[in-house]
Amino acid sequence: MGIDMSQIRTATQTQAKLNSRTAALAAAMIVAVFGAVFTYGIGFAGADVLHNAAHDARHANNFPCH
Repeated sequence: MGIDMSQIRTATQTQAKLNSRTAALAAAMIVAVFGAVFTYGIGFAGADVLHNAAHDARHANNFPCH
C-alpha cells in the first residue's frame, strides 16, 4: 500500500490548473477595477481637466498642439 506516482502527478496537475485559473481570475478582476475607475474618472471629469491633461501629454511627448 504505497503511494502511486500517477496519483501524485494527477494531484499536482490539478493544483497547477487551479492556480492558473485563480491567477487568471485575479488578473481579470484587477483589469476590470482599473477599467471602471478609468472610465468613470474620465466620465465625471470636466472638459477643462481633460483638455489640460491632453495638452500636457502632447507637450511631454514633444508633439505640437497649437
